[in-house]
Amino acid sequence: MKKNDIITLEITDISVDGFGIGRYENIAVFVPFAAVGDTLRVLIVKVLKNYCFGKIVEFIDKSTARIDPDCNVFSKCGGCCYRHISYEEEMRIKHKRVADAVERVGKLCAPINDIVGAHELYGYRNKAQYPLSASLNAGFYAFHSHRVVPCNDCRLQPQEFSPIIETICSVLKSNNIPAYDEIKHTGIVRHIYLRKAEMTGEIMASLVINSNRLKCEQQLVDAVSSAHPEVSTFVLNINKEKTNVILGRNNRTLYGKGYITDILCGVKIKLSPLSFYQVNRAMAERLYGIAAEYAEPDGKIVLDLYCGAGTIGLSMAKRAERIIGVEIVPDAVCDAKFNAKENGIENTEFICGSAPDAAKRLQNEGLCPDVVIVDPPRKGLTVELIDTITNDFSPERVVYVSCDPATLARDLKKFGENGYAVKEVQPVDLFPRTAHVETVALLSQRRPDEHIDITIDLTEFDTTAAELKATYPEIKEYVLNKFGLKVSSLYISQVKTKCGIIERENYNKGKAGHRVPQCPKEKEDAIMDALKHFKMI
Repeated sequence: MKKNDIITLEITDISVDGFGIGRYENIAVFVPFAAVGDTLRVLIVKVLKNYCFGKIVEFIDKSTARIDPDCNVFSKCGGCCYRHISYEEEMRIKHKRVADAVERVGKLCAPINDIVGAHELYGYRNKAQYPLSASLNAGFYAFHSHRVVPCNDCRLQPQEFSPIIETICSVLKSNNIPAYDEIKHTGIVRHIYLRKAEMTGEIMASLVINSNRLKCEQQLVDAVSSAHPEVSTFVLNINKEKTNVILGRNNRTLYGKGYITDILCGVKIKLSPLSFYQVNRAMAERLYGIAAEYAEPDGKIVLDLYCGAGTIGLSMAKRAERIIGVEIVPDAVCDAKFNAKENGIENTEFICGSAPDAAKRLQNEGLCPDVVIVDPPRKGLTVELIDTITNDFSPERVVYVSCDPATLARDLKKFGENGYAVKEVQPVDLFPRTAHVETVALLSQRRPDEHIDITIDLTEFDTTAAELKATYPEIKEYVLNKFGLKVSSLYISQVKTKCGIIERENYNKGKAGHRVPQCPKEKEDAIMDALKHFKMI
């Protein structure tokens, strides 16, 4: 097969990006805007070693799942990929994607629940970031490129966004403010950024600029505030870096409070430009409800890693004994603390730092969470962080919220190797008509009754080293069951060392100069009892 060949192709599957997949002479052919069940005449446009790309020339037989697209820029914009198929077919594809990842990447046999479908397919996004073309027209990037497709009335965005975009672009054009050129690193305006609080109706308008200020700042404020009273604040985000990351670290408020307030799961949430917040509020409530069902936080210590503005943890705070959130973005941590105070929630603590570093710090301080919740970015978790969660914290449950089925499956496999079983996987569609799907997974420690028990009498030749006779989780479980006490790996290590049981070099030691907490007498006695029980002393 070579470029410009025209072939007949039956579409049998869909790729992660939403491309139809067929096989011709045992070569995979990827075709955009195709649907499973289509039989097509396809023009080959690119040939690689093991696969190729084509485009539709003619329909021989159309899939029963196919519908007419309802967006003028569907074939150009890189946002939606499923506007040509029914929503039922989209949910089938997304469920299959999660199941395939868990089974093929994770090598796991775990129950995958039916996907939770979205309440609304239109206007559900509470945030939009519009790049600008050289002619100062707002739109979205074409698929796998940074070429701007003009569009200010996207069907996924709230209707209020379109006229606000028109007003902002009009002021920029009248003042000859140049759009940013990311290749030359010249120009001023990089993105228009809008955010809406669904429950309060407040809208934040923001310009991301390659400068410290604009010459038309007051004119922008006057034009937007007079024409769009729902815009309660206008913020400039400063991003002068040579990067494709949209937002910079610094903000300057032109008018209003610099943030808006929404309500999620009954909790008031402050949203500043850098705060992470799920773009589909209604489905986020469903997602967090499932996470709470899995966590069973009643009376427990919950560690919330990658907590953003604290939304997941705060939604469970009334049920939990204590919530500890960790987030690397300082503005988001400030928002999380503000949100806790505004809602009168006093059993929370929020730490600014990377999840792996903060987890190690908490572990060195002797923290023993009952539940760990993780909601990482697309790249997932590091092996080191999974080791810290499973080996050092050893929580009863881990709740994993993921935006990427492939990295989720990879991490679930590692959790399994560390003694945690996947109990349930729940896909949730927060992003209708796009390729993205959210997933919640519940993991728990494997119990002895989940394995085959084999009894071997070795009483006459027990030469096992003392430090190998019981694992840390076994000691923790014994102490909890007999004395009702939770003990950390750090405390067990201290008592073992005190009893002359050799530990690995630097095991559970903090950084130089860091104060290491010492095991209380009550817990030391309980650990000593466990060591005797396991015949380690």
